[in-house]
Amino acid sequence: MSISSAREFIGEVKKHPENFYLIHYSCQNLNDDNEGLSPRITSIAVSHYATEQSVSFSTHAIAEELGIPREQVIERFDDVEKELLDQFYKFIRDRRDKFWVHWNMRNATYGFEHIEHRYRVLGQKDAPIIPVERRVNLSDMISQRYGSDYVAHPKLPNLMDLNGGKHRDFLSGADEVTAFNNSEFMRMHKSTLSKVSFFHTALRKLVKGKLHTSSRGWGVRLDRLFESRGVKAAGLLGVVLSLVLGVNQIWNLAYSEQIDESSAPPIIEQGVETSE
Repeated sequence: MSISSAREFIGEVKKHPENFYLIHYSCQNLNDDNEGLSPRITSIAVSHYATEQSVSFSTHAIAEELGIPREQVIERFDDVEKELLDQFYKFIRDRRDKFWVHWNMRNATYGFEHIEHRYRVLGQKDAPIIPVERRVNLSDMISQRYGSDYVAHPKLPNLMDLNGGKHRDFLSGADEVTAFNNSEFMRMHKSTLSKVSFFHTALRKLVKGKLHTSSRGWGVRLDRLFESRGVKAAGLLGVVLSLVLGVNQIWNLAYSEQIDESSAPPIIEQGVETSE
């Protein structure tokens, strides 16, 4: 099964929230200022939508598990990154049939394909790939629901500002590059976690029709109106009143039939004489 529309997405999340995971990751510079041809993966965070439980895979934690001191992390990054991706793919191996909600993880520059590529570069076999039809871009779903101009670029930080503000651990792309160059891997990981946490908040608000955007179209206003608690209460009241009126009509009809039967003249049966 795949999801192709915001309406279908929201409906599926409401019916089966246990089938959705949110994912984000941080990496080295996305431009050409790296020692390799593709940027290294520094941390990956995953959150289960239904339970709000998070699992993370980070440079600082993996280095500590491998007994690598901070000053040697850069020179031994192959070992760290390989173990990080090994643990990540062990986690997703049996969850590839779930839906993976992400933010613009579209291609080999930044996306699932980039992570898979790094796994192969480090000498591993092909990764247990999440099928493309199980990947859902949250930004696209919001765009379908509220219009492509739902918020100004850059969309993620601006959407955060409209929905409670950016978390104190949030880092922009440029900030993450600086953090990597300074070996501030914990700082990068905390930023990744803060973004996944916001995805959870944004998805919950999207499902409830309470996500704040910059959209001003009549279609959006009507959607918000019909998602409001007052309209839902009015709809429920209308259903209840319809049921009451329906029952009352049935009762009146049955009562009138009883009156008609009781007021009708008695039927006298006439016998037929016979001779014996």
